[in-house]
Formats: sequence, structure tokens, C-alpha cells
Amino acid sequence: MAEFELVIGNRNYSSWSLRAWLMLMQTGASAEEIVIPLDQGSYKEDILAHSPAGQVPILKHGAVTVWDSLAIGEYLAERFPDAGLWPDAPDQRARARAVACEMHAGFVALRTHMPMDLRNAYPGQGREAGVAADIRRIIDIWSSALAASSAGPYLFGGFTIADAMYAPVVGRFQTYDVALPDDCRAYADAVWAHPHMRAWVNAARDEPWVIEVLTP
Repeated sequence: MAEFELVIGNRNYSSWSLRAWLMLMQTGASAEEIVIPLDQGSYKEDILAHSPAGQVPILKHGAVTVWDSLAIGEYLAERFPDAGLWPDAPDQRARARAVACEMHAGFVALRTHMPMDLRNAYPGQGREAGVAADIRRIIDIWSSALAASSAGPYLFGGFTIADAMYAPVVGRFQTYDVALPDDCRAYADAVWAHPHMRAWVNAARDEPWVIEVLTP
């Protein structure tokens, strides 16, 4: 029997589900995945059966239910202190939390006009008002973190919650062909090539569901 249950949406579209799934995979814990295709049939009622918040992802661990990707990450970091979900150094850990929270709370223009769609390509699209500013800020976050860490190839050396939080952005930059400076391109390529990211993307490409409203 799996130690955890993780309720997720469509892999192709659900960026928040991807974040939580990457965090859980980093722990190495056994998990049963429950996929609820978004915008299909009774999906709202199906999600509410797992959490009154009515959103995915949802992590279940015995009697404990955790919703919200960042809260799931914090719970897993406490349960698996050796998984490296946060950097060891206090200053780096504080910075990682700050940039993860900034992703969690911000970049609305980017998330609105460049919805995650891992199996398609829309080069040059999604450049609506506010998106360029979001991209510049993300480049600044990545470049600053990479310059401060010599461990590489991720923002704080090993793959952390901060990288999981920005993994859907990497996917968006692939889909919409966003130009990046060399350091950020190397980082994005490393995240895109991560074995867990590849497993998620490959599964997304095999999904049958299409959400028309999210297609540019």
C-alpha cells in the first residue's frame, strides 16, 4: 500500500499539480496518483470529494490532508528532512522560500496568457500586457540565484521546492519559445531534462483530454 495519495489534474495543463508531484517524487516515497481530468464531466464534485477547497493538488497521508502546492512542499520537507527539498544553509533556504513564495503569489499575467500546455508549441504567442515584465522578473530571479550558488545546475544546487515551483514556467518557456540568457537557458534545460520532469511530460503527451479554453 502506498504511503501517500496525491490527487492531481491533467498533466498537460495542471501546473500546480506538477509542482506538488515533483516535490513528492523528490522524497522517493511511494504514492498512489488519482488523476481528475479538469473541465471534464463532474470534475468539480470529484475534487470536492477529496477536499472542500475544491482545487488540485491534494496530498493525503493517513488522516492528514494537505491542499495547496507550497503547503504540500513544506509538509514533505518536514517529513523527509534528508530529501533536500530546501537548501541546507539558512541564508539559501530563506532565499529559496522567498522565490518560491513569489512564484506562488505572483506572475498572474504570465500564468493567464501563457497557460501550461506541454504537448503543443505556440512560438511567439502569449505576449500580452504584463507578460514581458513577468518574464524579466523570472530571469532576474534565476540569474541571481544561479550566480549565488556554485553547486548547480539548479537554483540552489540540488533540486528543491524552488525548482519545482518554477518547473511549469520552464514548460511555458518551451511551449511559447521564450528567449533566455545563457545562464537561464542552461538552467531551464536542466529542469526540462530532469528525469521526473521528463516522466511527467511524457505522460502529459499521452493524455486524451483537451481543454479548448486554454488553447491559444
